[in-house]
Amino acid sequence: MEITKIQALTKQKYRIFLDGESAFAVYKGELSRYHLEEGAVLPPEVYEELVNRVLKKRATLRAMHILERTDKTEAQLRRKLEESEYPKEAVESAIAYVTSYGYLDDRRYAEHYIEWKKQGKGKARLKMELVQKGISREIIEEVLESADFGETREMIRQIILKKRKTDIPMNEKEKQRLYGFLMRKGFSSSDILAVMREEEWRNNIEF
Repeated sequence: MEITKIQALTKQKYRIFLDGESAFAVYKGELSRYHLEEGAVLPPEVYEELVNRVLKKRATLRAMHILERTDKTEAQLRRKLEESEYPKEAVESAIAYVTSYGYLDDRRYAEHYIEWKKQGKGKARLKMELVQKGISREIIEEVLESADFGETREMIRQIILKKRKTDIPMNEKEKQRLYGFLMRKGFSSSDILAVMREEEWRNNIEF
């Protein structure tokens, strides 16, 4: 592998390009320690030593520091490590380490997220948000299935009360706006319509 470029990221940190591709980042002292120079050939044994002895350990410490500050999904943590210029081998090693010690757990993350966010949001909205965070659909479905959502329609009732703050019957435009709002929150159409058609709401909402 040829070191085709060394790019300064900061005064102390440098990005190393191997065979024209960005490979990893090292600190200034490691440039001389491992004889990293543009145009030089990086022997496989030096690459292995650099990755295994330096970058894997550094990536693991970085992963633990990130998780100490805030919980992350595996996809989010992997992206953070990649943004920090760690090579794939170091990223996967760090992910494996923090997972083995229970610091990283997508199922736990999904359970906590749903418990925290379920008030005022339906299952569809929560599922979409967790997918965007990189959690597998299988885990999401299992966690949603076991989560206690209480009375979904009661949540819809409370949201309607909070949004309206008046007993004046809604016009068609208001009905559509409220229906759209509840749909975006992830509630099912059947639950929304059922609540809006209930006898106890008939004096306030004609739908």
